[in-house]
Amino acid sequence: MGSLLSRLSEFFAKAAEKLRGLKGWRRWLAAFLAGVCGALAMAPVYALPLLALSLSVFAVFIDGAKAHARPRASAFAAGWFWGFGYFLAGVYWMAFSFFVQADQFAWMAPFAMTGMPAFLALFTGFAALVCVPFNKTGWARIALFAAVFAAVEYLRGHILTGLPWNLASQALAGSAIGSQTAAWYGAYGLSLVVIFLAMAPAAGLGSGKNPHALSGFVVMLAGTALLFLAGAARLALPEPQGDGRNMVRIVQPNIPQREKIDWDYWARNFERQMEHSTGAVPPGVGLYVIWPENGAPLLEEAQSALGAIDRDLPDNSVLIAGAVRRERGPEGAERWYNSIAVVEGTPAGRAVTAHYDKHHLVPVGEYLPFFGFFKSIGLAALTPYQDRGFHAGKGPRTIAAAGTRFSPMVCYEAIFPHASYPPGDRPEWLVVVTNDAWYGDTSGPRQHLDMARLRSIETGLPMARSANTGISALIDAKGRILKRIPLYQAGKIEAPLPPPLRPPLYDRYGDWIFFLMLLGFLGAGLAIKPSARN
Repeated sequence: MGSLLSRLSEFFAKAAEKLRGLKGWRRWLAAFLAGVCGALAMAPVYALPLLALSLSVFAVFIDGAKAHARPRASAFAAGWFWGFGYFLAGVYWMAFSFFVQADQFAWMAPFAMTGMPAFLALFTGFAALVCVPFNKTGWARIALFAAVFAAVEYLRGHILTGLPWNLASQALAGSAIGSQTAAWYGAYGLSLVVIFLAMAPAAGLGSGKNPHALSGFVVMLAGTALLFLAGAARLALPEPQGDGRNMVRIVQPNIPQREKIDWDYWARNFERQMEHSTGAVPPGVGLYVIWPENGAPLLEEAQSALGAIDRDLPDNSVLIAGAVRRERGPEGAERWYNSIAVVEGTPAGRAVTAHYDKHHLVPVGEYLPFFGFFKSIGLAALTPYQDRGFHAGKGPRTIAAAGTRFSPMVCYEAIFPHASYPPGDRPEWLVVVTNDAWYGDTSGPRQHLDMARLRSIETGLPMARSANTGISALIDAKGRILKRIPLYQAGKIEAPLPPPLRPPLYDRYGDWIFFLMLLGFLGAGLAIKPSARN
């Protein structure tokens, strides 16, 4: 056994030395392929060992940059090519939305498919650049690299409205057990832990002779086991039981996107959703019927639709529907909102009693930054409705309806940690309405569901998620998916509403715990003295 371990140690040490010595296009290609491998750790592949390979190679390339004539430029280039591969394989699905209206926008798909990864790769390039000046070895450099990489992930989630997609923590979000510790330190804190463990194999692969090249693998395996054991222990803890007084009926109508955005299909789409919404419930049980994003545009203005809801839905039901809302100004100017409408019974019949306007809009998809420029080159039609597209709402909201309090989110908003509800106004459950039909049968809808799972774990709140073409799901307060409807399948989920938990640590303290962890890793990285072996 000792001889085998020695040969393995020598093999990995030689492989690392060869990677460090790569130059030119071979170095950039290797970095790109390592990034692609990292993306395969996310949904739907979940190849977790590839994330360790990917980030360990990232660390080795930072080491190798120090020996180059221009170390900072070399590190940035390696980090950028790594990020370009990572995000090209991770967010390629964004380009699929341009084929929904292919006659107008298909020509833009290649630019979107490469442009977004090229921009996001600037963050990983910057992370590599920052690490180069620190002359650290062994575990010190791994702690430092992990802290810098995690800090840059946090910046990516906030700069220019933010895009925290494919955070390292997402690799564990395919199962509730692997992601439970997000309840303590959130998605960014879990990312820091995952990055450190994934980079750990590189700890014993520094330049110079090191007889302990496998020590990092041992730490990675032990740390991963502890994460899963902690998750299993948390899932086994006692939790409140639901009283069965409220049920949810989550509708997935499976409407093709070309029909979804065509006003000629409005009535048929409405009827398709109604088909999955009807049906009696036991006396004394409240029912929440949930429709996906844009399920009923201009519902407030459609009296015939409100009449059909009043006639066909159970008396003790509340409809929570994705909608489009219009406001008319005093001079006829219109403002459009991507909204959620809450429809309840009133003495005069069903009416919209509350609404929520999406506040975190998707740049280009829902509004156009630099509108004047895009309009001047004929691309104003990229946004829906008029002029600049949707207007932003005022922020998160908690809504009381039929005896419970919920906080709604529309699509993209569910990817942002610690933004699920207004500070100090904690609800009993979360509602997410989305329409991932734009992105086809790709990794996008699956990754989107994983991020929604993390929001339930972080807040300790159950979630009802209605997606037009999937994946719709009912998620409990510990992130367990109780029921789901697969992609491109029409149907409904009907089940009791799960109870909430007491607020977890992350729900109470937010990203401050992550910041303290970050300082700890940075302090350790800067304080640990170089080992004589390195």
